[in-house]
Amino acid sequence: MSDAGRILMAAAVVALGAANADAQQVSYRLVDGWAQLPDGVEAWGQTIGMEMAPDGNLWVFQRCFANNCVDGREGVTPMLRYDASGRLVDSWGAGMFVWPHGSTLDTEGNLWTTDAQGREGMGHQVFKLSQDGTVLMTLGTAGVAGESPSTFNGPADVAIAPNGDIFVADGHGNDRVVKFSSDGEFLMAWGKEGTAPGEFNEPHSLAFDSRGRLFVGDRVNQRIQVFDQQGNYLAEWPGIMASGMHITDDDVIYVADYQLREGIVIANADDFSEIGFISEASAEGVVVDAAGNVYAGEVLSRNLKKFVRNER
Repeated sequence: MSDAGRILMAAAVVALGAANADAQQVSYRLVDGWAQLPDGVEAWGQTIGMEMAPDGNLWVFQRCFANNCVDGREGVTPMLRYDASGRLVDSWGAGMFVWPHGSTLDTEGNLWTTDAQGREGMGHQVFKLSQDGTVLMTLGTAGVAGESPSTFNGPADVAIAPNGDIFVADGHGNDRVVKFSSDGEFLMAWGKEGTAPGEFNEPHSLAFDSRGRLFVGDRVNQRIQVFDQQGNYLAEWPGIMASGMHITDDDVIYVADYQLREGIVIANADDFSEIGFISEASAEGVVVDAAGNVYAGEVLSRNLKKFVRNER
């Protein structure tokens, strides 16, 4: 590691330690029963991913009722769209995925999703979808696990850079980040199993900040690593198991950590200084709307929660 890298790591540790004593600068309250379930459905599936559209609609990506089931066999519709009042306005996707996992929206309003298991000739793929569920692009080989430029092994998340380049956290079976051009051409991959900078143990979530830096939730290594878009290591935030992340336009990062920190950690993405914590969310997914409301997707307890920021 370079001297600059060591300095950045040390600064991150100091900032994290100093922030812990003041981690309640902002607080939130739960809005009970915010979202309407589809007709005939009595319980949530595992709400693994959520994305906030510019029009205020919330996309929810869920999977079936156990952590190792195959989607489409238990009456769960994977993709749900809600308006700001919590009314269900659209749903689709039954039978399209084996194990729904990561999701994001691009600047054109297209949905990107990952399918993180393989079975019956399906899965281990990344999809670009229109808002009505039409498949616009597919990355990976259906049902085939691998680590070549044309295969994934448990792709956990996907993020789209401002220029349209595609980044995939190929993390449930491989320990790498894969980069593609906007038209799906393989460009590069980096990472292997390990604990050194640029190495991973289950890269599970991705997010970009306002400067185009890529944040990678290196979950089992209990850290978030930060890279430029060429895979060069920049910094890291230790002591956090990021299952999901959301970074706002003003570089506030919300981290869903239901395993180590047991809640949603809110921090400054520049120096990792913590400014808030939501303990009532055992979340694997997190997203924030334009008004600052926080939405938490829970996998183990199968729930979708909305939190409103308290006035000071």
